Amino acid sequence: MITLLSKPGCHLCDDAREVIVRVATELGEPWEERDITRSEEDTRLYGEQIPVTIIDGVQHDFWRVDEKRLRTALADR
Repeated sequence: MITLLSKPGCHLCDDAREVIVRVATELGEPWEERDITRSEEDTRLYGEQIPVTIIDGVQHDFWRVDEKRLRTALADR
């Protein structure tokens, strides 16, 4: 499972979403998006790092999503 932590109005989040949708669709991977502004805990933990990419519950990346790195991480698990 790929999780994208984002918040409204975040242009880096929009870029990350595009990469995640493309990779997840191509590989048949499930993904979800979670708005950190809906949780005080998420805002406290990730507010300065968004977008954050989480793979199977483990933080993978933040600020930018590198497509090659994401594909490698998914293949290596």
